[in-house]
Amino acid sequence: MMVEPGAFLGQIFLIVLAIVVVIFVIVVLTRAVRIIPQARAGVVERLGRYHKTLTPGLHLLVPFIDRLNPLLDLREQVVSFPPQPVITEDNLVVSIDTVVYFQVTDARAATYEIANYLVAVEQLTTTTLRNVVGGLNLEEALTSRDNINGQLRVVLDEATGKWGIRVNRVELKSIEPPASIQDSMEQQMRAERSRRAQILTAEGTKQSAILQAEGERQSAILSAEGEAQARVLRAEGEAKAITTVFNAIHEGKPDSPLLAYQYLQTLPKIAENPSNKLWIVPSELTEALKGIGGAFGRGLAGDGQAAPAAAPDAMTAAAARSASATPPAPTA
Repeated sequence: MMVEPGAFLGQIFLIVLAIVVVIFVIVVLTRAVRIIPQARAGVVERLGRYHKTLTPGLHLLVPFIDRLNPLLDLREQVVSFPPQPVITEDNLVVSIDTVVYFQVTDARAATYEIANYLVAVEQLTTTTLRNVVGGLNLEEALTSRDNINGQLRVVLDEATGKWGIRVNRVELKSIEPPASIQDSMEQQMRAERSRRAQILTAEGTKQSAILQAEGERQSAILSAEGEAQARVLRAEGEAKAITTVFNAIHEGKPDSPLLAYQYLQTLPKIAENPSNKLWIVPSELTEALKGIGGAFGRGLAGDGQAAPAAAPDAMTAAAARSASATPPAPTA
């Protein structure tokens, strides 16, 4: 069966038309249905004007009338800026690296209030940093990072608020002074550490000397106390010995001849000491010798032999001569 050429062309046209319609429907659906991910936001323009802001989820747009701008990231972003030369109050050029933490809070303002908020934040950070550090000297800039961070955050947050951006934190990553200043600072630090080491050594020596002197003092006090206690104990012992001997002698009731005899036995021991140049015979010795002589006389009389009456006196005189024969000690 032969198909007429007009009918064949009509069929082809219908097929092409069907394909075009399908493609059109797919394009329309693609442009009409939009899915916004979490922590993203999209600005929709209708006929070139702001229409609405799309939040995360499924949205339907009017094809060829609504246009969706590039999505904005609503998460907190961290941007590290390259080192910036900054002149301090004492005319020193330092290189400072900064890190800014910010977050887009208004997608409409971030789209229409500023052309490129990243470049704007960088430039604003640089100018603010120069203003803040320019009023500080090098030492204050190195030791006042928290103060500088706080001032930068306040100024940046105030300036970027109308852009739909909130600056959460600004940190100074590093502050690098010139090489010559670094060498001077290192020399100063070494000198300071050496001085502290000498001070600590001197303090240690001082404490050691104090502790040693305190130990010697305590040792001397303890030695003196021990010696004093030893003397007291020796004196108490001697006193007890003397008391015991005294009581024993009195309990034994010795007579004069016995005491005189004991004294005569002690005299040679006293004379042996070379330092005793002079010693005195007590008067009681005469009476004792008389008693000894009387005892000898009575003993001899009992044996039938007469003892001379002058014998005790002769013995007393002999003892006196023996005592006086020792020369007196020379006087100084």
